[in-house]
Amino acid sequence: MEVHFAPEQETLLSQIATHAGTDAERLVKDAALRLLQEEARFRAAVREGMAQADRGEFIEEEEMDARLEQMLRS
Repeated sequence: MEVHFAPEQETLLSQIATHAGTDAERLVKDAALRLLQEEARFRAAVREGMAQADRGEFIEEEEMDARLEQMLRS
């Protein structure tokens, strides 16, 4: 697979990679893998939430607000 960036984006990627002690290709690969992992975690959490709802397992609005607040602070 090939991904093409505009020249200014390539320059920025190279600068970030240099500061991170790696090369631009590794930086992009690592970022893409992190995105895929996060997407998989999100989808798994949604599936679990839907399964809980199907089983009638709900929480009160106040508890949900507290959980969201905690997630946003993390």
